[in-house]
Amino acid sequence: MVIEEIIVAPPGSAEVRVKIICTSLCHSDVTFWKLKDPPGFVPRILGHEAVGIVESVGEDVQEFSEGDTVIPIFLPDCTECADCTSKKSNLCSKFPFEVSPWLHRDGTSRFTDLKGETLYHFLFVSSFSEYTVLNTANVTKVDPAIPPNRACLLSCGVSTGVGAAWRTANVEAGSTVVIFGLGAIGLAVAEGARLCGAKKIIGVDINPQKFETGKIFGVTDFVDSRNCGDKSLRQVINEITNGGADYCFECVGMASLVEEAYACCRKGWGKTVVLGVDKPGAELKFSSFEVLHFGKTITGSLFGGLKPKSDISTLVKRYMDKELQLDEFVTHEVGFEDINKAFDLLLEGKSLRCVIWMDK
Repeated sequence: MVIEEIIVAPPGSAEVRVKIICTSLCHSDVTFWKLKDPPGFVPRILGHEAVGIVESVGEDVQEFSEGDTVIPIFLPDCTECADCTSKKSNLCSKFPFEVSPWLHRDGTSRFTDLKGETLYHFLFVSSFSEYTVLNTANVTKVDPAIPPNRACLLSCGVSTGVGAAWRTANVEAGSTVVIFGLGAIGLAVAEGARLCGAKKIIGVDINPQKFETGKIFGVTDFVDSRNCGDKSLRQVINEITNGGADYCFECVGMASLVEEAYACCRKGWGKTVVLGVDKPGAELKFSSFEVLHFGKTITGSLFGGLKPKSDISTLVKRYMDKELQLDEFVTHEVGFEDINKAFDLLLEGKSLRCVIWMDK
């Protein structure tokens, strides 16, 4: 990352300009940082987990005022379309989610360098900037009492994992859960399953050290997928769960692991939830016989099935009430000038979430 001065335009119609307080690093930022072809674009201002203060509002903005504490959200929530007003979906049809280099409505950027050259947006947020401009559909107001270095975690990763267990899967008390990949998203799934009252939460990873961390968030059992002896991973899981788990969550982003998770779900009611972001063009393969005869379900879960404008406030309250664990996800904090250190820590597998303070 290169730090330089830029021009951030005033907010347009239905937009707000936000002063970022702090932002956290998500693995999706690393994924798109490495892409050389679309949807990768350069020069681009990355970052999409953050919290900030509304600095100014554009025309036709009724929902926000200067001084509001807000969390940017990569998944739009217009609150008006058939999807946003339905309990069945969080996928806005007025502003469909896409990995666009522009803002909504007019398809242009609010960023330029000092030479007037365009700088691209990332996931409608671009929080690696002291100021950013967002459409009102991509912002939600939160209680200013929540510490900013915790609030930013609810902008993407933790909300996605917790929501996947809570909203998408609707995990019941006493159920069995298997989580493939104990990174920050997988651990957030464990936290969500714990809050839902799951009886057995099995973590699957190639790093046995993840088990100790997982215990903090409710993981009860651990399977090292590289050391299953003379059995396959699915055989090990199905033995532990006595025929398959009630819920499986794929949090890595590998087609083969999604198929493995599906195989580890119980026949009749097992549900596989896909959270991991796979490489473009990746395909899944299932036996038609198995799909018909075993009665399992597989579904994707963008932002954990949460409705940003309403559900994030619920998560904030649960944290403030000491129910939801957020503190344990923050392993490092750095100043904005050390943003490259945050990338190094993530790439080296040393951090779950590194909070980056814009003015520490």
